[in-house]
Amino acid sequence: MDDSASEQQQWEPEAHYPRHWEADVVLSDGGTVHLRPILPADADQLVAFHGRLSDRTRYYRYFSPYPRMPQRDVDRFSRVDYVNRVALVALLGDDIVAVGRFDRLREPEESAEVAFVVQDGHQGRGLGSILLEHLAAAARECGLSRFVAEVLAENSQMVRVFRDAGYEVKRAMEEGLVHLEFPLDPTEESLAVARAREQAAEARSVHNLLHPRSVAVIGASIAPDKIGHTVLANLLGADSAAPIYPVNPEHRAVRGVRSYASVLDIPDDIDLAVIAIPAGGVAEVLDACLTKGVKALLIVSSGFSEVGPSGREAESSMVHQARVYGMRVVGPNALGVVNTDPAQRLNASLAPRLPGRGRTGFFCQSGALGVAILAAATERGLGVSTFVSAGNRADLSGNDLLQYWQTDTATDVVLLYLESFGNPRKFARLARRLGRSKPIIAVKSGRHAVRAGLAATSVRIDETSVQALFDQAGVIRVESVAQMFDAALLLAHQPLPGGERVAIVGNSSALGMLAADAALEQGLRPVVDPVDVGAAAGPEEFAAAVRSAAENSEVDALVTVFAPPVAVPGTAYARQLRTALHEAGTLRTKPVVSTFLAAEGVPDELAVPGPDGTPGPGSVPSYPSPERAVLALARAVRYANWRAAPQGEFVRPEGVDVERARRLVEEWTGTGIGRLSDERMVLLLECYGIDVVAFRLVTDADSAVAAAEEVGFPVALKSASERLRHRTDLAGVRLDLGGPDAVRTAYRDLYELSGTAELYVQRMAPKGTSCVIRLMDDPSFGTLVSFGLAGPANDLIGDRAYRAVPLTDTDVAELIREPRAAPMLTGYRGGQAADLDSMADVVLRVASLAEDLPEVRELVLEPVLAAPSGAWVTGAVLGLGPTPDSPDSGPRRLR
Repeated sequence: MDDSASEQQQWEPEAHYPRHWEADVVLSDGGTVHLRPILPADADQLVAFHGRLSDRTRYYRYFSPYPRMPQRDVDRFSRVDYVNRVALVALLGDDIVAVGRFDRLREPEESAEVAFVVQDGHQGRGLGSILLEHLAAAARECGLSRFVAEVLAENSQMVRVFRDAGYEVKRAMEEGLVHLEFPLDPTEESLAVARAREQAAEARSVHNLLHPRSVAVIGASIAPDKIGHTVLANLLGADSAAPIYPVNPEHRAVRGVRSYASVLDIPDDIDLAVIAIPAGGVAEVLDACLTKGVKALLIVSSGFSEVGPSGREAESSMVHQARVYGMRVVGPNALGVVNTDPAQRLNASLAPRLPGRGRTGFFCQSGALGVAILAAATERGLGVSTFVSAGNRADLSGNDLLQYWQTDTATDVVLLYLESFGNPRKFARLARRLGRSKPIIAVKSGRHAVRAGLAATSVRIDETSVQALFDQAGVIRVESVAQMFDAALLLAHQPLPGGERVAIVGNSSALGMLAADAALEQGLRPVVDPVDVGAAAGPEEFAAAVRSAAENSEVDALVTVFAPPVAVPGTAYARQLRTALHEAGTLRTKPVVSTFLAAEGVPDELAVPGPDGTPGPGSVPSYPSPERAVLALARAVRYANWRAAPQGEFVRPEGVDVERARRLVEEWTGTGIGRLSDERMVLLLECYGIDVVAFRLVTDADSAVAAAEEVGFPVALKSASERLRHRTDLAGVRLDLGGPDAVRTAYRDLYELSGTAELYVQRMAPKGTSCVIRLMDDPSFGTLVSFGLAGPANDLIGDRAYRAVPLTDTDVAELIREPRAAPMLTGYRGGQAADLDSMADVVLRVASLAEDLPEVRELVLEPVLAAPSGAWVTGAVLGLGPTPDSPDSGPRRLR
């Protein structure tokens, strides 16, 4: 045995194994595989994988027939150091289906040769591009900056993988080989390619769930009080287009349909398995589903993470197994899934009553509440396209549904009932993109409830995080399910408003004034006083007033309020209202909301039937009160304004040294976490071009004078005591010290006041308005950037603006101008206007730091002086901590 082989035997992979490189990934057909670094124990599986490759695939990979892998190569390929030699394997069950690797080169410097091979039956599923993404991320982590590859010219599929990845690839042809070379730093194009592939793959996985070609109900029961009976009855009652197979080992038939003892006994392939048995038996059933090759699991059973640590562990293990075997999971503890498409007619849920066919997609976490919500949608006449209640969200989440609805032509409006976020940063990215074409209306529970173990301040941070997230992404946040349907009825059937100008028409001055007050309170602008046609007006007179208001070019939206007289039914007025709007030609150009008090049958008269008889575009929503009608309209106006506003760009500030910053953070976190010293804080901020006005920490009067002379007069002396820092009376600060004697006197005064010898000497910055820029950490959410003016008044009233990272240039500009005290920065009452561009630059740099370095869990810049000459950072605190669990960076993975 040679020396290298001996060294490999002594090497322990567990000591080097980069576990964070492991990932579950979704492929282009919606299936999943598990990616992880290779281990020596994979040697036998590697040989088996090689044996399953076709002669053609082996030739393309190794440039020779290579029918068998010698033991020396088996050892070399399965034993890597995870730094200079790296290999990743893609696993489907226990089998390797793809391998990707890179080997560091001596020349060119910081380069590696990359190669991968995919088993023939799994080619065309996107495994090559996924391996390339993950290998590139691992290589960057290992200090590499460039990949090179040699590919046979006839291997066009492999050449396409490199060409289409979005990197700046250089190609050269020589003797039948294509030489490829490209830098590993992500480009805008490579990120866009990865995001597009992510969207297509995750959307496909949801499509497979909602369009199964066959469904098995495991735990189908003859007992009406069992959930297995309910699910089967609902599937059969919906007249599903897919064949339904009950699984019940004790009965030959359930509800007249032949049953099977096991899912393995079903003669057909199974796309969707609904599991409705006690939690203790799910693991055994899961094994059968894995063997059967089921594509998706819907687990309505409870008894998992919601019951405690043991259930959480069982749930995590179950999801891991499912993903390794290529399956997505809905649940556990899920209400189910619904697809009202006439070609599918899927009701794999516990909800006995479904809304009609519509163009609204609905995601709900709570199973119990989901039944009530679907019933309420039916009562309000709101149809749905698809509905998913994901329960514990162990795998499939609202983010997956956002990916699906992005390209689903059957869905125009998205409704979300959320209790928590799985990956808030990813949600923000997906919602921001989807919201540009389809409105998203969300109820987020827990607005005021204090979660166990959290102080009220933490709850406020969570609430602030959610609101900032929704504001940036254009999500229409509502406070109740009723308000969600109010907004959905308008957005599903009416056009978006072109502005805030509204006209109010009715037959009651009291109702008209209520509507006008509500409009003003919501920021709408009534163009004229409410039109009151009088209680005695007939349907034609009412319709004429409506038509006149609708045809007014100064009106962007119309509010109609009506209390029908005793003699004439309200339906007659509603019929005339719809006719008047049709004649005015505004049904598709201006939104209209209505309130008809005590008038049965009005919603039917205001509806414009769609192709399947349910209300369609042009239907006028009716609300029980003017205030609710106006609130729904105001939300539509705000959404339309967000959609019409510039999207902004994710701009990287100049002069940022990310690599140096990452090296520093890695070095410092290796020795512990916590608040950084002044010296380290300055070093890290310098990496992002954030300069703190020169300062020195001193311990006696002589060193204070020396420091003042070093940084340059005039100077300020500041107490290092936390008790005196940032006091409003500036008791711990002495400003504008112009010479040594003034410094000595100030040092003596502050020493006597604080009782500590440590003081800061800092060069005086230009006079300006004191501001605070802060990173806020929400344990369940991630990082927010806040901005506000400094001072007790602003602190007491909470006059701060918030945005979630990452920030666009538009987000930064809005953040600075949003606080109510922001006019102080723009020359309020004759004051000098500050350089807001410089302040925006500092905010952008803080946001970039937060995005690049998730280990930074605390950063406060206070005060930042906003002056005509720029933004001057005169104080800073920076701390490191554990990274959040749900980043939205790096190669594609299920999180």
